[in-house]
Amino acid sequence: MQERSGPWRDGLGRTASRAAQILLILTLVVVAVYALLQIRLLVIPVIIALILAAAIGPFVNMLRRRGVPGGLATAIAFLALLVVLGAIITVIVVSVRNQADELITAATEGLDELQAFLTSGPFPIAPEQLDEARTAVIDYATSAQFRSGAISGVSVVAEFLAGSTLMIVILFFFLKDGNKIWEFFLRPFSGERERKLRRSGTRTLEVLGGYVRGTAIVALVDTVAIGVALLILQVPLAIPLAMIVFIGAFIPLVGATVAGILAALVALVANGPIVALIVVAVVVAVNQLEGDLLQPIVMGNALRLHALVILLALTAGTILAGIVGAVLSVPIAAVTWAVLQVWTAEDPRLEPLNPDLPPAGSEPT
Repeated sequence: MQERSGPWRDGLGRTASRAAQILLILTLVVVAVYALLQIRLLVIPVIIALILAAAIGPFVNMLRRRGVPGGLATAIAFLALLVVLGAIITVIVVSVRNQADELITAATEGLDELQAFLTSGPFPIAPEQLDEARTAVIDYATSAQFRSGAISGVSVVAEFLAGSTLMIVILFFFLKDGNKIWEFFLRPFSGERERKLRRSGTRTLEVLGGYVRGTAIVALVDTVAIGVALLILQVPLAIPLAMIVFIGAFIPLVGATVAGILAALVALVANGPIVALIVVAVVVAVNQLEGDLLQPIVMGNALRLHALVILLALTAGTILAGIVGAVLSVPIAAVTWAVLQVWTAEDPRLEPLNPDLPPAGSEPT
């Protein structure tokens, strides 16, 4: 039978039809992202709570298997997480407060040395140029633009507190009633679609939990190595800087490096260029150890993404949601890729891969 002719049946027509489909999909994605950004105060706490629940969920399940009631197991895990986070914040605040005077004095002396180097070094800068730059900084600090930025900063702090409170509440319910919540969303589906959705949920928990636990182990190694080096070199604020390295390690590729650069700058101001170069060498060595040994062993199958994909995800997340977007972009990209693999597989395995994860719909003991 001869193929029917028409403007959409030749090569150009098929290409145009496919292009229209792609444009429609991109439009839907853009609209969805824009809508989520408008309610980011809700979306971000939900995502963070889901990531934390996936990370500490196996601990809750272990307590339940040992006979601890579901509510008590959830409360123990929940309180343990709050204690750890509170301890980290307390250590940073106390250390900064105890060494603030010392750091200010060292910073003042270091800035004076830097100014002397700039005015008499191999590429001297006229003192008038330095005075102009200092005057410009002072003028900006006393300007209406700076004050408006400070006011907006207050609103950001208020949003952070509100989002943190919401995240804590959501996390508690995820730990306590996660299976029931998931079953509620699966009610409208049946058959193959339901099986793939269950598999997608299992893979999401596996990827998120493995990512957080693996990143925490790598971050702990980075923190101990760099922190010990800072203590040996007697760099001020060694413990807070080590804590910043731990937090920064949750931003792949760049987080630990940026935190190490901050430590090197503090060493430069307080201890001089030789100590700063040693700190830089330690940071480079630790990053090489992380990239070549720790990441492949510890992360395992949790993060099957190329470095370029991670970099693109970091860039997109930072543009859309700042630092929070940089932290969340990589696990979201890893989950997206894992779910796509489930839905494109011809015969996906439906049993859970992680024995610590309970089957969907199981009641807590």
